[in-house]
Parts: sequence; C-alpha cells; structure tokens
Amino acid sequence: MSTSESGAEMKIASIQMISTPDLQENLSTAGRLIAAAAADGAQLAVLPEYFCLMGLKDTDKVRARESMGSGPIQEYLSQIAKENNLYLVAGTIPLEAKDPNKVLNTTLVFDPSGTQITRYDKIHLFGFQTATERYQESETIEAGNEPGLLKISVDGSDWTFGLSICYDLRFPELYRALGQVDCHIIPAAFTYTTGKDHWEILLRARAIENQCYVLASAQGGKHQNQRRTWGNTMLIDPWGDILTNLPEGEGFISGVLCKDKLNEVRSKLPALAHRKL
Repeated sequence: MSTSESGAEMKIASIQMISTPDLQENLSTAGRLIAAAAADGAQLAVLPEYFCLMGLKDTDKVRARESMGSGPIQEYLSQIAKENNLYLVAGTIPLEAKDPNKVLNTTLVFDPSGTQITRYDKIHLFGFQTATERYQESETIEAGNEPGLLKISVDGSDWTFGLSICYDLRFPELYRALGQVDCHIIPAAFTYTTGKDHWEILLRARAIENQCYVLASAQGGKHQNQRRTWGNTMLIDPWGDILTNLPEGEGFISGVLCKDKLNEVRSKLPALAHRKL
C-alpha cells in the first residue's frame, strides 16, 4: 500500500430486497434503492442475489436469461450506475449457459460511466433438503469455475474487492484463493432456516480470517413463492465487529471502508503473514 493511501476511505452501501416474480417491479425497486444510497454518498453499491427475479418456480430464471452484454436487465443496470455515478455490484442475474435448460448465476460490476468491468459466475451451488424445504440449484444453474476480483481506484486510492455469492460463503478456500483484499462482497439469498444459525458467524469468520471488511447484501423477507429469506444485510470490519446491520425488510445500509483500520488490524496481529500452507 502506498503512503498516499494511508487514511484513505470509501463510502459503500448494501441493498436489501424482498424480490418478486415481477422483473420490472424488482428493477424499479433496485433503481430506487440505489438512488437513495447514492444520495447518501455511496461510491459503490451492492444488490442482493436474485434481486431481479425471485420466481414462482426455479425454471422462471431460465426464461429470463440474457446473453452476456445484451438484454434489458444489463441495460438497466448500466443506466442506473451511470445516472448515480457509482460502482454497482449487481447482485446476480441469469446469463446464458452451455446447457439451454440452465443459467449462470452471475455478478456483473458496472463503473460510474455505466461500463461493465468485471464478471463472476457463482462457483458453489446450493443444495439443501428437509421434510419441508428443498433447494437444488444445480438443476437450473451451471457452476462457474473462476474466482472473481474487482480492482478499482477511487479518489486516488486503489481498492481490491473479492466477489463471491451466497453458498460460496461456506468454502473458505475460495476466499484464500482470492488473496489479500480490502473487502469481500457477498450478495446472497440465504434461507431463513440456514441463515438464523450460520449467516452471521460465517460472515464474521471470513472477515476475521482474511483481515478485511465484509459487505453482505441479502434478500430479507417472505417472498411470493413462499420462500423466506434471512436478511441481515451487514457490514463487518476486519476485526470481525458488525458495523451496521439491517435485520429484515427492504432498504439499505451504508458505511465507510478505511485503509487505516485494515493496516491497524494487520499490523497488530499479522496472521496473513504467518500463514504456512
């Protein structure tokens, strides 16, 4: 880190939604919340997983899929990033996969000019089954295979973000593979069942072990398809403390990433430098 970056700060925001089966309604909600976050001073905003569509059935997203670089969802995201002059980490959208019956669950990042600059396809696909719940993402989603990094410069300072999605949170080797970052960004739609037991502890663990900020953007409520998501969109600092949290419902949180805080934690407990494997 250069001397000029010491003391550098960046204001960020994370949006929480209760997405519906109506694509246009969801895009409108996302646009409204992004505008509110920008008005609050955010230089980067994050949308949750499945922000654009929480279908009545899993195959709904296959019908809504777009080809990379083309389609109404991507056009709208580009427009919103440009209108609000911020970096937009656009949750996940369904993109074409090799299998015509599946999609890639993809995070796209747009810069303040509306240009799409980074892409990450979700690697780990969620599977969960109880007597009353069943989720099997592999039936409609094709897994990605490349970790995703976002590198940007804001006000003369360089920032590096790790990109992961929801179920990825359970696989610490992915975060190690991403290397040293300033912040991990995690859009998600955690189920209520797993979220109440594991969401916070996993997020805080990723922050503590990687000595970085973690910014999570969640779905948070009861959806029209009867799915209930856990919510608790939050920002966690490199020591593992929760700086801000939105338990449920629609809205956004905001906070500040601080280079001095990163330096403080990494200098007093240089665990990243102590790694052996």
